[in-house]
Amino acid sequence: MPRIKSAKKAMRKSRAAQERNRRRRSQLRTAVKKVRVAGNAQEAQAALVEATRLLDRAGRKNLVHKNTASRTKSRLAKLVAAKAAK
Repeated sequence: MPRIKSAKKAMRKSRAAQERNRRRRSQLRTAVKKVRVAGNAQEAQAALVEATRLLDRAGRKNLVHKNTASRTKSRLAKLVAAKAAK
């Protein structure tokens, strides 16, 4: 455990950021899953909009790498297009 005041504060900030990132990453994964399990094209499209918004933000905030966000968005869009074509 840190003894120095600034180290204690750094640890508090680190834990807060860790918890915040954990919540955001969980929210992101849930949004991506909703797109994948969507029953029809309309539900999938609505879920894709939300997932895209979250992926863009996660990429900007370095929660995930921007290329990972872009790749995931592309794959989800391809999946939704396939559902719409059926």
